[in-house]
Amino acid sequence: MNAVVRLWHGARTRAAGWAARYAARLALRDRQAAERWLRRAAGLAPGFSFVHRDLVAARRRADDRLGALEIARRITRRFDRSADAWVLLGEAYNGAFRPDDAIVAFERALAIEERSDAAMAAGELYARKSDYATAGARYARAYAAGGGPDALRANAKVLRIAGDIAAAQQAQEMWERETGTRWTDE
Repeated sequence: MNAVVRLWHGARTRAAGWAARYAARLALRDRQAAERWLRRAAGLAPGFSFVHRDLVAARRRADDRLGALEIARRITRRFDRSADAWVLLGEAYNGAFRPDDAIVAFERALAIEERSDAAMAAGELYARKSDYATAGARYARAYAAGGGPDALRANAKVLRIAGDIAAAQQAQEMWERETGTRWTDE
């Protein structure tokens, strides 16, 4: 990156940060003005950042699930190589009651980067669709990406439902070793 591009990138980052801080100060008094400033900050940000998450969250707080989804779609089109943007889109689809589209978004995030949050979310959605084998695979992937004992517990549960008792038992034993507690069915 040459010096001019670095300067421009830095200036846009600072301007986006200032606009986001101003939006945060406005949030209590005037939510619409705060959202306008968040939109400006998101437009200025040279890469995916907290500003984009805050913008989608502002639409959700206004109880506009479809508006949040549309913003997340635009963000994902702009940052199509960002696993964070795809996870945000998956969350927005899920919030708009579109689980099949959410699964596609989470799987896209996993294709870009191994992430425990995306794998856990995909596993939960597959389990809701009664695709327990795939859910178990996603929970195992979440554990491998650092999901910890929660991923192991979820993996053991869906594998047992899927009928793979041996794999469920193995996940349960790993959970017991990792947590140091005895497994109890809730």
